Amino acid sequence: MFFSSIAADYTKMGYPKAIVRALDFLKNTDLKALPGGRHAIEGGDMMYANVDDVETKLFETTKPESHRNYVDIQFMVDGGEENMGFFVDKGLVKPVESYPDRDCYFYPNEAVDEGQIHCPEGYYTVFFPSDIHRPLLAVNDKPIKIRKVVVKVHVSLLGE
Repeated sequence: MFFSSIAADYTKMGYPKAIVRALDFLKNTDLKALPGGRHAIEGGDMMYANVDDVETKLFETTKPESHRNYVDIQFMVDGGEENMGFFVDKGLVKPVESYPDRDCYFYPNEAVDEGQIHCPEGYYTVFFPSDIHRPLLAVNDKPIKIRKVVVKVHVSLLGE
């Protein structure tokens, strides 16, 4: 997992080429004007963006999640801020809900060693398959409407 501002020069951080291309998309696309929904970036299912107009949630109403086939790049576009929980998948916590067709696995709410990061507008977090994460957490327990984009990068692109 890593976290930074889109204003930082991510081309000099040693990220995989596919991650750099995804960040280029986020930096060079008018994300406020892009319609909500799914948008192909590369090869249909290899890299795509989900544009979401959503509301942040109280911690107790959320579940940690992970993905096995995709890296998530979660980017705060507009509306303020969110917190995101995270912890490394050490195999100690098993999913309580599994949706392999959507590459989505949910975990019990009683996560151990879960940290949180604050993600304001213009910042992104990259979650790898080993990173169990909990997006859309309301800051100071005050849910707000936000626009965020989640770029999904297939793990096979990381070896380029």
